[in-house]
Amino acid sequence: MAARICSFECTFCADCADGVLGGLCPNCGGELVRRPIRPAAALARHPASVRRVFKG
Repeated sequence: MAARICSFECTFCADCADGVLGGLCPNCGGELVRRPIRPAAALARHPASVRRVFKG
């Protein structure tokens, strides 16, 4: 199964992402793609973590 993901890791099946959602995340408005990059403006507001987090 193929999936599409936004830069905030909202994930949808490819059929829904490409069809019903028109390639846009309904949660954050970001583009749904196979391997997203976070736009510079979003990265400035929500930087990537520099700390590794493990769930126990």
